Amino acid sequence: MAALWQAASRSFPGIQGPVTGVSMNASNPRVLLVGYNGANNTGAEALLLSDIEDVRAVLGAEAHITVPTLNEQNLRRYLKESANLSIARIPSLFFAAIDKLIKEHDMLFLVEGSTYMDTWSSALLWLYLWATRCAHAAGKLSLTYAVDAGEVRSPFNRRLVRTEASKTDLIIVRARAAAERLRSFGVRAPIEVTADNAFTFRPERQDEGWVQRDWPEAAGRGLVGLAVVDPYQWPVSMRLWGRREDCYKWPYYFSRSPERTRATEALAARYAALADALVAQHGKAVALIGMEQLDESFAQMVLRRMAHADQARLFSARDHNASQMTVLLRGLDLLVTSRYHACVLSLAAQVPQVAVGHDLRLKTIYGELGLLDRYFFDPSDPDLSQLLADRVEELLARPAPVRGLLRRGYVEHTAQAKRNRELLRRFVQARGWEVAA
Repeated sequence: MAALWQAASRSFPGIQGPVTGVSMNASNPRVLLVGYNGANNTGAEALLLSDIEDVRAVLGAEAHITVPTLNEQNLRRYLKESANLSIARIPSLFFAAIDKLIKEHDMLFLVEGSTYMDTWSSALLWLYLWATRCAHAAGKLSLTYAVDAGEVRSPFNRRLVRTEASKTDLIIVRARAAAERLRSFGVRAPIEVTADNAFTFRPERQDEGWVQRDWPEAAGRGLVGLAVVDPYQWPVSMRLWGRREDCYKWPYYFSRSPERTRATEALAARYAALADALVAQHGKAVALIGMEQLDESFAQMVLRRMAHADQARLFSARDHNASQMTVLLRGLDLLVTSRYHACVLSLAAQVPQVAVGHDLRLKTIYGELGLLDRYFFDPSDPDLSQLLADRVEELLARPAPVRGLLRRGYVEHTAQAKRNRELLRRFVQARGWEVAA
């Protein structure tokens, strides 16, 4: 993998150091938003739409925004092109395409929450670092917009983060712990701490009540959501071939082994048992929530193992946009989540929740909310089934204490998220750019 980065670097001899004297269109800027766009991922969709609102509010409606994507068809489901908004398709091997796009724009925004981590894939980390490297070389402004930093396991990747992220003009992260991680990696760029921009996301009024209309049988019983993830398929690695069912997008494949498969099946059985108890003992309906399309297969595995599968439904980001998924999340009586943005987007309604987490993003926000010690569990914990059963019973019986923590956390995080727009305004004004009134 490291050889691929080095080969790409050699293929673009112009990317060696900053270029001075590059003209910028400060009154009608061209802005490139690089993130996990078009993956049918609820969190990425909510972030992108909120970020576009901020760009328009600060730089004006005439600013031209380009959104690159590996999945153009998916992105067009929720993002419409216009005179000042373009969608750019990029290939899986993205180096040349990103270099070209950077040179055609005035400013780079990195907008994906999972920017500085290789938990999911080194390739995604490289996409964001490569864009930063290209922007620095071309003399273009660059910033990360309320992103996160997590585990970077590879020594090579840690060196890349240190050298390439340090070339960013401004890094805005969504947690103090993320800033501390970047500094521990040796990143020297200026860093500001705010909160996730999805806290400013607003569902469409037309989507209010859609779950009750779509599933009226569940309305009077109460609905519990399980936002499930298969943690044993990560990270995605690059291979020339593999099983079709393990292919994320060629040449990237999920991690698979007999041991991982057994762990996946055991976790699915635990979720199914929990869902059945919610139906049989509490009379609840169960929403299996796929916050990203790729969560569907694991959610279906859980559903197949349920004795009361007729009392459950799968809701996927493939079929429902971020507005609809947010309405679903905020209408729950209780949430069991392995997804960071299921936590974030449900927080406005103070939905009582417990997490089964395998990456630092969810663990970090649970720490900030005061939920970490009692309501956060590792998926490999041998006592997971009993721990989940106990906490679910507790939250259904006495939700008020946790709701109080969630209410306070929502107010604090929303206030911090609103600083993102102000930091952007100050950033561009300091460089002589025009801003909207």
